[in-house]
Amino acid sequence: MNLLSLTPLSPLYSSSIAVTRLPLFPSSLSSYKCTSGAVLRRCVNEQKEEELLKGMPKEYYDDEWQARQREKYKELHQRRKQEQVEEERRIDEYREIGLRLKEYPEEDVIKARKLVSSFIRAAEEVEERIEAAAEKGELTELVLMVIWNRLDLARRDEEKDAIRSLDLLYRKVETEILKREATPAMRLLNDLLIMYDGFDFEEWLKKCKKVMISTFPREDPFSILVPPGFESFDIDKHHGPLRPSLEVDDALLRVDFVREVDALLQEVRSEQSEIQNEPGFDPESVANRLKQQEKQQTIRQVEALLDLAIGLTW
Repeated sequence: MNLLSLTPLSPLYSSSIAVTRLPLFPSSLSSYKCTSGAVLRRCVNEQKEEELLKGMPKEYYDDEWQARQREKYKELHQRRKQEQVEEERRIDEYREIGLRLKEYPEEDVIKARKLVSSFIRAAEEVEERIEAAAEKGELTELVLMVIWNRLDLARRDEEKDAIRSLDLLYRKVETEILKREATPAMRLLNDLLIMYDGFDFEEWLKKCKKVMISTFPREDPFSILVPPGFESFDIDKHHGPLRPSLEVDDALLRVDFVREVDALLQEVRSEQSEIQNEPGFDPESVANRLKQQEKQQTIRQVEALLDLAIGLTW
């Protein structure tokens, strides 16, 4: 037994002194701290809001402005979507145009493209270049197809200068091909129409009459009995060459010219009766009306040439 165990323990504090026990987490202190934090956060938020208001436009906090901005975004998104669809459509069209020449041999397509490029580079000498190509037999349907493809692409891209140039080139090449494939009567008709300068109609008819007289074989009562090439045949003695000379094999008879021109007029008139003038003053409608007027003028010229050929006298 030690001394400490025998000694009575005396309290460290006197019993007369009231000991106040503080709670481990005083509620009043906790409440004070929370209240102070809320006030601090509110002050910070108000300060930040003031800073945002200073840095941002007033419309940013306007609900109507926000709604308008959302509508603009929707319209922009819709416009982008439409542009994407349009771009895909144009790509498909370009692909379709490129596939038009797929049926032709690749070598022929390359030659045709080079020929068309030479026409475009020829500028003012394009007509001579086209005639030279026609004499060599280089003008074919494939050449027209290549020009048409370029013209179609220019129309889709709305290249006005290229459209006019390629359209004129297409017409010239087509006219030259038709001229080479046309009958003598149609070639003569084309030459007579080209002679008209658009001013003196009567003078033009006089020139056409001279050309017809020099082109058609002479027709008289004797020529009816003795066709061209049998002029040396003696009717009384019944002897002479029975075969016409080779020089008159390609002679164009007036009756053949009249027959072909009359058939052409009937065909054109039937087509013109079905065409109606387009109303409106937009560029396309005006261009179509001008083309129709040009066709009507050409028809009147052909009618005058037909009457001239029917009543032609030597």
